[in-house]
Amino acid sequence: MSPPTPRIFIVRHGETEWSLNGRHTGTTELPLTANGEKRIRATGRALVGDDRLIVPKNLAHIYVSPRRRAQRTFELLNFNCGAPLPWASTTNPPPSSTTSSPSSEDPPRHTHATITVTPLIREWDYGHYEGLTSAQIKEQRSAAGLPPWDIWRDGCPGGESPEDITARLDELIGEIRERWHKGVLEGKEGEGRGDVLIVAHGHVLRAFAARWVGRQVYENPALILEAGGVGTLR
Repeated sequence: MSPPTPRIFIVRHGETEWSLNGRHTGTTELPLTANGEKRIRATGRALVGDDRLIVPKNLAHIYVSPRRRAQRTFELLNFNCGAPLPWASTTNPPPSSTTSSPSSEDPPRHTHATITVTPLIREWDYGHYEGLTSAQIKEQRSAAGLPPWDIWRDGCPGGESPEDITARLDELIGEIRERWHKGVLEGKEGEGRGDVLIVAHGHVLRAFAARWVGRQVYENPALILEAGGVGTLR
C-alpha cells in the first residue's frame, strides 16, 4: 500500500474593513469585522473535524502569519490545540480570546500539531501602495506615465519584489517538504499525519501556490481566495 499523499491547506484570514473595500493590507494591523469572525467560525464548523476536509489529528504542523488578523482567524477555526498558542500572553493578552467557545454544532476538533509564527508567510509588503485600492494605484501610475500595475511582475515600490517573495516562500516550501512531508512519503512517519496548515493572506498565498507547483510567481495559478477562503495543495 502506497503512503498517503500529505496535503497543505491554505487559509486566507477573515474579512477586515480594508479587504472589504479593496485596500491593500500588508503591514497594517486591522481586526476582523464581525461578519468576518462569523464566517470563519462557520468555516471551522464546515471544514474542520474528523469527518471533514481538514482532519486535526492528521496535521503535522501549522504555520501562521505574524499579523493579528491571521492569528485571530486561526483562533476562530477552533482547533483545540494541545499547547498554548504562541502569541497568547498572560501579561499582555490579545484583545479577543484565544479560542472561540464550541457549540453543539461543532464537530470534534483536537490537534497536537506544533505551531510556528513565521514572517516567511506574512503578506506581501506593499510599500508605497499600502492602504491604496487598485484603482488608486492605477491612477497614480497613469499620472506618472507608468504602465498598468501587475504585482506579479512589478512588485511594489518601497516594498517587496517578486524575487523577494520567491526567496522567502521557497525557504518555507523547502522546510515543509523536508521536515513534514518527506518522512510520510518515504513511509517512515505515522500514516496520514503529514498535513500542514497555513493561515496567511491573499497575495502571498497565491504566490505560495505558484511556487509549490514549480511555477514562477508571475505565472501564478488561477487561484483566487476570498477573505476566509480555503484551498488545498498536494
